[in-house]
Amino acid sequence: MGIHRIALATTDKLTVYQHFGHAHGYEIADIDTGTGTFAFAEYRDVQMPCDAGSHSEAAFDAVIETLSDCEAIVVGKIGPGAAEYLLRKGVRVFEAPGVVEKIIETMLARNLFDAKQEDKGN
Repeated sequence: MGIHRIALATTDKLTVYQHFGHAHGYEIADIDTGTGTFAFAEYRDVQMPCDAGSHSEAAFDAVIETLSDCEAIVVGKIGPGAAEYLLRKGVRVFEAPGVVEKIIETMLARNLFDAKQEDKGN
């Protein structure tokens, strides 16, 4: 139990819908696993790591650095190459498009904050 910080690819604080490669920023949420509640802490801008279909590991690394205090990144969609790169760097990434509140409820119900394995999926 405790406070866990995640990054959500959303601009409206309601739905996760942005593709990892096209996200301009992330809402940072602090989740209290003891009470099952969460609060948005801040919004962080990032440079989109994909440009016209091409990827850059340096751009991936910049996103990782910006979100380095987060335990996981939640996106609407992520390509297999980007997901594998993030996982190799020790970043947990979840492809979970939908309503933020439902996504967090599912993560809590599945005890994903205490899980040690790396996951892609919800």
